[in-house]
Amino acid sequence: MHRLKNIHNINEMRSGARSRLPRLVFDYLEGGAEDEHSLSDNITSFDHWKFKPRRLTDLTTVDTSTHILGSPASFPGVMAPTGLNSLFWPNGDIALAKAAARVGIPFVLSTASSDSLEAVAEQVDGEHWFQLYVIEKSLAQSLVRRARDLEYRKLVITTDVVVNGKRERDLRNGFGLPIRYNLKTILDGLTHPAWALDFLKHGTPQLGNLADRDALSPEARAALLSRSMDAGFTWDDVARIRDLWPGQIILKGLLHQDDLDKCQRYGIEGVVLSNHGGRQLDTTVSTIDALASLDTRNLNADVLIDGGIRRGRDIAKACALGANATLIGRAALYGLAAGGEEGAFKALSILKDEFEGCMSQLGCSTVSELEGNLVENSNQQATIQED
Repeated sequence: MHRLKNIHNINEMRSGARSRLPRLVFDYLEGGAEDEHSLSDNITSFDHWKFKPRRLTDLTTVDTSTHILGSPASFPGVMAPTGLNSLFWPNGDIALAKAAARVGIPFVLSTASSDSLEAVAEQVDGEHWFQLYVIEKSLAQSLVRRARDLEYRKLVITTDVVVNGKRERDLRNGFGLPIRYNLKTILDGLTHPAWALDFLKHGTPQLGNLADRDALSPEARAALLSRSMDAGFTWDDVARIRDLWPGQIILKGLLHQDDLDKCQRYGIEGVVLSNHGGRQLDTTVSTIDALASLDTRNLNADVLIDGGIRRGRDIAKACALGANATLIGRAALYGLAAGGEEGAFKALSILKDEFEGCMSQLGCSTVSELEGNLVENSNQQATIQED
């Protein structure tokens, strides 16, 4: 697409998304909870970590490939689970899954996806994982069985949505599904004709995995109507899901040492250090700082982080501080909104290429050579000097 040719970084891709989407939709993609401190801190905290490159190393070949919980990936990236992606582009989940497969990284389908588990499995090759929101226990078990029978490779259980975050952009805009029409939203749509035409052609996005509501229990239907999660979901319920799921389980949304310590007891194979992209509890610790401060040495699980990934150098810093991989969310969604599958593919490719360039600049020929002695925290250094 011609509008993608002059895009060279994720911030420019964001501008492309912003120009195509109505404000109501862009704010849903972009926004965070309350004052959005966590949203901004996720991004700016990466810049506090400064590089200390090695020199005169053999860089004849630079290999960005890695394995994430045993699955091959072309670089340490995973397409994060994100919901309602058909708001940004028709069949948005399928477009993202295809882009991830082309780049060579896993794709995680959200419970709140527009395209169903079945549609993605049937239409897209590649490494597919499934993310589970526990809205209601019988519904969760049904979703897990569907993902298992469709041979999704890994199960990602989100732990940090007991209640929905207070996203004030959405409140001000009156965002909800179905979209409520008023003069403001109509005018907003008319000034974004490309998006409006797609919306009129394809209609309001649905929750593809939850479309057959008649088949749900009364409790599950009530939970969906109230858009609430199961507040009683605990570690014991994780153990019950383990009995249903034959593959690896990843817990997403952990930030506390106590929770990491429990993971080994429950046989968890992967964790995602995450504050939900700043969309839940504001002023939580940034994910890169959480990675640096938490003790993961005895975890016996792969450690991933999400939140704030805007450059390939961010991925390199995460790997240097001990992450096995990063989840890529908004960066890929900007690409999707700007140009569909091609836009998402370009966004992921930009990050991969930047990551490779960063590895070379650091003197690393393989991902395993990214180590903690290649970075230091400038904020901590300044504190030491002042003391």
